[in-house]
Amino acid sequence: MHRTTDESTQAAADFARRIVPCLQADLGPELLGAYLMGSLAHGGFSRRYSDIDIAVVTEAGLSTRTLDRVRSRATVLSPEWGSRLSVFWTNRHFSLGRFPPLDRVDYLDHGVALMEHQRVRPTRPSREEIQRYLADAPFANWAASARRFGSAEILDPKDRKVFLRTLLYPARFCYSWMTGRMASNDDAVAFLREKCPAPLDLRLIIAALQCRQGDADPDPLFPSRTSLPSQIEACATLLAGQASTG
Repeated sequence: MHRTTDESTQAAADFARRIVPCLQADLGPELLGAYLMGSLAHGGFSRRYSDIDIAVVTEAGLSTRTLDRVRSRATVLSPEWGSRLSVFWTNRHFSLGRFPPLDRVDYLDHGVALMEHQRVRPTRPSREEIQRYLADAPFANWAASARRFGSAEILDPKDRKVFLRTLLYPARFCYSWMTGRMASNDDAVAFLREKCPAPLDLRLIIAALQCRQGDADPDPLFPSRTSLPSQIEACATLLAGQASTG
């Protein structure tokens, strides 16, 4: 019997809280705060498809050794959850580490404290900064994944999670591009129902969201992979500032 979404969210959050003593043991007073981010913070957590995103803010950042040790301990605590732990980290000036602009917005708007010695608030990235970030590696990486699936003959079971994320990404991309904010998949799709860039295939995105919400296999959506090149073009048009809304 599958646990409900609320139970899964609580179990994942409880696991994240158990990571905090590991951070405290390694960092001591250097640890300024640890926070839930992503779907555990802003909603829409999926037991099957979501990562467990934790933000770690310290005086001077995290060493590779400390980060590896935390990940190793996380896997010991729970092989299931530990393999899905994603750590965003930085120093008090937000000048080091892994903390892209869009995730800084997520931290500012949605971060839920697991522990907090001192709340550090970075300068909020502007919408233009968010757009420059999205137009670089995030768009290129998604487009490469979309092209790969678009030309694939079969969907390997190990690629189901990546395939579903590839189908859903245009919603998150367009929402953040147009607003400069971060939102759940549910909220991003709801936003696009009202303000969808005209060339985008919203029906495919909605079908992917329903699949995610049901923790279902995305295999029935695989024939729609032929729409992915058009989704790339639609997002590229928005990126170029040429898309109309409707």
